[in-house]
Amino acid sequence: MKMKNYFLYIAIVFVGLFVSCKKEEAEKPKVTYETTSKAKPEVVSDSNQIEVADLPINMEGTNYLIHPIGVMSGNGKGMKSSYDSEQGFTVSNYGEYQITGYLKNLKFQEIGKDTIYALTDKQILIETATYLKTFADKSKQQLLVYSLADMDTNKDGKLDSSDIKSLYLSTISGQKLTKLSANFQELIDWKIIESKNLLYFRTIEDTNKNGEFDAEDSLQYQFVNLLDKEWKVISYKPI
Repeated sequence: MKMKNYFLYIAIVFVGLFVSCKKEEAEKPKVTYETTSKAKPEVVSDSNQIEVADLPINMEGTNYLIHPIGVMSGNGKGMKSSYDSEQGFTVSNYGEYQITGYLKNLKFQEIGKDTIYALTDKQILIETATYLKTFADKSKQQLLVYSLADMDTNKDGKLDSSDIKSLYLSTISGQKLTKLSANFQELIDWKIIESKNLLYFRTIEDTNKNGEFDAEDSLQYQFVNLLDKEWKVISYKPI
């Protein structure tokens, strides 16, 4: 009987620690404000991480191969993907003209050529890269929309899903990479109004500076004319 109580006690302690850790993780702020001269906190490199490229993807109707680049963590027992350890060495997923994962970069290669080049030389974490297929069929312009983290906004020394997610746009070749959302504004969602060639998106700004995005903060409504060469972001007020 005492042995059963002992195991029950251990189980309760374990559950309590697990819940406590999950609570701390959930409560981690998206933004940490400090009086510092650094505009962008430094991301600490992990020597245990190894870059891995998935096999290339060719979006239907395009002349480019896209190579998803992710990282895997090495340890004494093998390798683990930051995206899904059950997929072995896979660091991304592809479906419905969208690449998903936790990707360090994308690399592009024009079909028939040997040159492979990176989307950017900056530290980023790409969660989605979406090819605007229907828009391309209509306008003959081939574009990619990205949701990604580009700053260690909570200053924990790493780029991950706990940092602010931003909206970017590029051509299908990875050229003309342009940030659409403002710094320190969290991307909520976006959509294409194809009949008007417009990309609409919403962000939220931490106006009360408490490090969280909540009901007291301000929603921002914006759009971009995809046919505009400059991709100028225009704000509007629906409410």
